[in-house]
Amino acid sequence: MYAVIATGGKQYKVSEGDVIRVEKLGANEGDKVSFDQVLLVGGDETKVGNPTVSGATVEASVVKEARGKKVIVYKYKPKTGYHKKNGHRQSYTEVKIEKINA
Repeated sequence: MYAVIATGGKQYKVSEGDVIRVEKLGANEGDKVSFDQVLLVGGDETKVGNPTVSGATVEASVVKEARGKKVIVYKYKPKTGYHKKNGHRQSYTEVKIEKINA
């Protein structure tokens, strides 16, 4: 069984036992989180939501919260002496999918 969930402005296809990285949720390690924006549930019988499947939830537990690798942003304009260098590390939450309730 699999599901398509929406969180943090993105969509993820998940199955039970998957470990995925989502946008930061602000939860502690070991906390249980529930995703109620389930767009599709597949398996023996596919249920497609309009826009979400009513009554469907995906339960997960937080593995860790961390920050990703640094991305360098370099701005440059020729002939003006303009150089600007910035770095950015995006925060994320790693969750393990425990159960899909259809």
